[in-house]
Amino acid sequence: MRFLKSAAYAVAALALSVTSSLADTYKLAVTDVEGLERLQLEWGPFKEALENATDHTFEFFPVTSRTAAAEALRAKRVDFVVTGPAEYIVINKLTDATPLIGLGRPDYYCAIVVRADSGITRPADLKGKKVAFGDIGSTSNMLCPMQLMADYGIDPVKDVDKLHTSRNIAHEALKKGEIAGMGTNHNSWTRVRNKDDSVPNGFFRVIARSGDLPNDMLMVGSHIDATAAEGVRKAILGNKDAIVTAILQHEENDKYNGMDLVAIEDGAYDLVRSMYTTAGFPQYDKFIGE
Repeated sequence: MRFLKSAAYAVAALALSVTSSLADTYKLAVTDVEGLERLQLEWGPFKEALENATDHTFEFFPVTSRTAAAEALRAKRVDFVVTGPAEYIVINKLTDATPLIGLGRPDYYCAIVVRADSGITRPADLKGKKVAFGDIGSTSNMLCPMQLMADYGIDPVKDVDKLHTSRNIAHEALKKGEIAGMGTNHNSWTRVRNKDDSVPNGFFRVIARSGDLPNDMLMVGSHIDATAAEGVRKAILGNKDAIVTAILQHEENDKYNGMDLVAIEDGAYDLVRSMYTTAGFPQYDKFIGE
């Protein structure tokens, strides 16, 4: 009996030893969050859930810009990065990093919005007029609306007087008639519109909407062993409920409400590559605005 107990303990110890030997420590960055304090506050629960799911250790690697994230990946100083579709296109070009897990965002699409009383009913009516877009390089607030205009036969670079500003400022400018239209993330703009008690229902009109955009993602550096990366992917998908709950703990991640975690591949982002070309950046080897 003692022999059997000793053997059982030995097997358990060996299993623990093997599990520990397979555990690794990885560096994790988030491209749109600056500073370690914000990373810990907004993404700390995600990091903890990731560690619980994978049995690996993840340490935050703060980056000051999208370019800094790409340079860190290329130098193998960071291993996994949470980023958006537009950022991914450039980072992939510069580093060969690939998408691992998609962070699905419901109602993630762009729209072109005008005043309902403007007489503008189709994108072609915006030719020669002033149109506001969001942050330079943003997937849903710049690249997607520009592609949407091109899909309707309007060159967003040559045919409109374009400007870039924040969503709130563009909303106010459109309300006052200072611009003819705005290209925006539809879901985010709707939240701004719904909080504006100064305009009646039906004051704005959406004249074009895109299809759903490719997901935000957790991407993995090309220096990470493919088998190890696949292990992380499977662990995340196998524990998605806990990881989704962790991501949604901080209000800064409200855009992910209703999200799902899905396996994704590079080809899903060819649409965003087309957007770069439409916006006048066919090489997609640098971040627009940096």
